[in-house]
Amino acid sequence: MTRFADIPRPIRCGIVIVDPERGTPQRVIVLQFNPDTLERSLQPQAAGGEGDGKGGGDKNEALRLKGPAQESWKFTAEIDSTDQLEIAAPDGIHPQLAALEMLVHPTTAQIRENSRLSKKGAIEISPIEKPLTLFTWGSKRVMPVRLTELSVNESAFDVNLNPMRAALSIGMKVLSVSDLPAGHRGAELYMAHLAQKERLAGIAPAAGIGALGLGAGGLGGGAGGGAVGGGFAASGTGRG
Repeated sequence: MTRFADIPRPIRCGIVIVDPERGTPQRVIVLQFNPDTLERSLQPQAAGGEGDGKGGGDKNEALRLKGPAQESWKFTAEIDSTDQLEIAAPDGIHPQLAALEMLVHPTTAQIRENSRLSKKGAIEISPIEKPLTLFTWGSKRVMPVRLTELSVNESAFDVNLNPMRAALSIGMKVLSVSDLPAGHRGAELYMAHLAQKERLAGIAPAAGIGALGLGAGGLGGGAGGGAVGGGFAASGTGRG
């Protein structure tokens, strides 16, 4: 067994519930197994609209952005109590499931308080606000999120019908400065997340324009066809 002592333990991904005022973690939910795959989607916030493909968009706004891209994540996580037999589980995986489900439920105290205000004739009752939620995927991806989907597929039960194993389909939207008020701790954390992307983009391997089959004259075009046209022509001729 000692020969495996130097193998580092994998970092787990997870969800952190944060007090937005103090910035202190209120609860940490560590996913038992890291998902095998991640599906990420980024939708740019174009300033001029998408247009209709016939010049319907504002040409002066074609390269402008209103803000950060809208980013969403989807993945499947697994919980399996049979993989942790050394830990007593009289309730199966009910506690783990409940911790995740409470991310999309208000608390009973919040519901009762809104009901009390309603009975007192409050003119306006604000929607219930949940604590700041962060999703962590290693040290380079820590971002504020809102869960948009939580689907549970339970597949094994004990004699008391407690679930013992489940697959969770989790969808979340990354909250950017476009979603959060100025000065909110979540907005600051998103800016740190975006700055991390900038840093990583800065150390990405660079390539010369010659790798694209374009001439050294650059990308500028002229009346005679321009450097871009000439570059593609040369690339095509080389294949023949």
